[in-house]
Amino acid sequence: MESFIYDQLGIFFVYSFIGWLLGTILAAYRRHKFIDVGFLYGPYCPSYGICGVLFTIFLHELKGQWFFLFLGGAIIAFVVVYLTGFILQQIFHYKWWDYSHKRFQFGSYVHMPYTILWGLMAVICIEFVEPILLSALHLIPISIREILLIIGVVVMIIDVLGTLTGILSTRSRVKKGLVKEVSENMQKTADRWGMKISEWTLKHFVSAYPHLDKKKFLIPPQKDQIFAKGCSFYKLVWLFFIGAFLGDIVETIFCYMTTGIIMSRSSVVYGPFSVVWGLGCAVLTLLLYQYRNKSDRFIFMFGTLVGGAYEYACSVFTEIVFGTVFWDYSHLPFNLGGRINLLFCFFWGIVAVVWIKMIYPVLSSWIEKITYRKGVIITWCFLVFMTLNMIVSGLALTRYSQRQNGIVAQNVVERYIDEKFPNERMERIYPNAKFQVKER
Repeated sequence: MESFIYDQLGIFFVYSFIGWLLGTILAAYRRHKFIDVGFLYGPYCPSYGICGVLFTIFLHELKGQWFFLFLGGAIIAFVVVYLTGFILQQIFHYKWWDYSHKRFQFGSYVHMPYTILWGLMAVICIEFVEPILLSALHLIPISIREILLIIGVVVMIIDVLGTLTGILSTRSRVKKGLVKEVSENMQKTADRWGMKISEWTLKHFVSAYPHLDKKKFLIPPQKDQIFAKGCSFYKLVWLFFIGAFLGDIVETIFCYMTTGIIMSRSSVVYGPFSVVWGLGCAVLTLLLYQYRNKSDRFIFMFGTLVGGAYEYACSVFTEIVFGTVFWDYSHLPFNLGGRINLLFCFFWGIVAVVWIKMIYPVLSSWIEKITYRKGVIITWCFLVFMTLNMIVSGLALTRYSQRQNGIVAQNVVERYIDEKFPNERMERIYPNAKFQVKER
């Protein structure tokens, strides 16, 4: 696992730099001058690094299957770019890029021709670049590589904090929207260091994002007193919890109707919550919110494609992290690596239609009726509970997997986990779990 983490960090930094370099070269070609296209100050674009890591983790076993590599790469890039744009807008209340004026765009965050290019890049990365890159990384002594990676992580963390500080420093000095008044206000109220940070930040973002409206960007938005209005962070958190609960109930009923057995379908050790379904509902809502009035056919096809990719990613993730296979469709026709099959992909499509057309409007109306203060408090209580729940569940699953390989508890925490979550209890919670048993 340690070697795996080092490899992924190395891939992240290399692809982040390459992405920044290519973007800077392209911007310089278009505008005939040097333009730092990165969100951060340093020579890297983390979104490219994230895509590179996700390609390696989720698409590696599809090597040789170019169609699925292309499709998987396009979907991964689509989701990463969309989520990045959405998160930045939620944090800063401003769109950092906007493709709404272009054809073949999705939600104004994603331009589909670029997504197709990302799919082709996924094929190139997995088939040709990854083997060479990993071989090159492995030539570096592990001690030196560890030091370089630690330095890289620390520098990037400082860069992120510095960027956020610069933005907040700039905004805090803004009383009016005009650039001249901003400058005068900074000179009067800011100390020299704060003023330089503000000026540097503003210059950096205006250069990297030429469409940036300084007036709108600098003025902090007014708080909306309607709780969870629209497709906001609070709305998505509530939909996650509701979707996790309903998903667990639906799966339990489905299993009972098909097998005659009532079995746990929960993803966590406390409560009937299926994290896969909860995240699925939140992600589908986020991606389809602007298209909720589209035809059922459009939503079905979108849900089938994204839902299948999402289930595949969840299967790979749990196997890598916990060494556990929670479902296996190898016995069903039209499956891909036993992780997904066409029938259940269609089921995701049906769920997307039912969710976005029938269930979501009702739930959204109910959620927005909650008073703002109570809603915020309850939301953060939900988040703390589920975060702790998932941490404990992860520890319990790790020890459950280790016990299958005869690994005894090494410390107080592991012994406590073994006592509270013995095999009998874990078998009831995860009846279909399969483990990778290592030969000794």
